[in-house]
Amino acid sequence: MSQRDPEKLFFHDNLMRPFVLWLPKKVTPNHLTILRMILTPVVLVLLFFKNYDIGIPLFFFTAFTDAMDGSLARLRKQVTNWGIFYDPIADKALVGSVLLLIAINYIHPILAISLVIMELCLIFGGWYRLKRGVTVHANFWGKFKMFFEFSGLLMILISLWLNFAPLIDLASGTFILALIFGLISLMTYSL
Repeated sequence: MSQRDPEKLFFHDNLMRPFVLWLPKKVTPNHLTILRMILTPVVLVLLFFKNYDIGIPLFFFTAFTDAMDGSLARLRKQVTNWGIFYDPIADKALVGSVLLLIAINYIHPILAISLVIMELCLIFGGWYRLKRGVTVHANFWGKFKMFFEFSGLLMILISLWLNFAPLIDLASGTFILALIFGLISLMTYSL
């Protein structure tokens, strides 16, 4: 399967354009990826201690940096090999760790563990292809997977924050969609 051009705009890049224009020129996509790497353990500690008033908004912000860094790279023509490699690792670290910490208690454990295993397969599949000299770029299946994973996590976190249980059932459905898109992504991206 042919690789997607990493500088070609995704469907959501134009939606992100106003936020990208707001960022100072000296802020690079790699800065946002590093920020996400730094904030992920902070989010985890806050959520672990059930400090939802700070932890959940910080998760929202940290997740938003995921949407911004790729769009920033493509819109400003700042795509780098470092970003191509580390951005998905930062994304998977945030999602996987919050899944293990929070979601496994509120959705079926097999579903949560399946999502984490899929993330690990995507990381190791990308690493394996990289070792073979093949640069792996994001595809739209992975974008859909990440959208549904973040949506499911946001639903669970909002449910905890606002004590609104019906969102948890809806979150399970979004995680199933994430798993489906993730498996398609795995077949087309990492293997």
